[in-house]
Amino acid sequence: QVQLVESGGGLVQAGGSLRLSCAASGRALSSIAIGWFRQAPGKEREFVAAINRSGGNTYYADSVKGRSTISRDNPKNTVYVQMNSLKPEDTAVYYCAAGVQYYSGSYAYSNEGSYDYWGRGTQVTVSS
Repeated sequence: QVQLVESGGGLVQAGGSLRLSCAASGRALSSIAIGWFRQAPGKEREFVAAINRSGGNTYYADSVKGRSTISRDNPKNTVYVQMNSLKPEDTAVYYCAAGVQYYSGSYAYSNEGSYDYWGRGTQVTVSS
């Protein structure tokens, strides 16, 4: 069992930055892949970014590529996503998810079905 708690969301003006954190417990972070997803009101949940167990491979949605950086601190059992140049369309609830199976490639990491555990989310609101 893996428990995930997101934090770092909030209200920010367009062009601003936020760093979201995902704290994991119940299993060593080095044994799980982590993905970030988001869901805006009235829309389906969509992939944002992901990172493999070692941190050597990262994946990003086109919508955030170049503006976001995902990283992990395995000793602290925490994964971060730094989001810069935020836009109103980034407004959503952001969820982190943990995958315990082994897989590879951007398709697998961006697929919700690859993840076994989910946090409750943190709200990000970007004002124009």
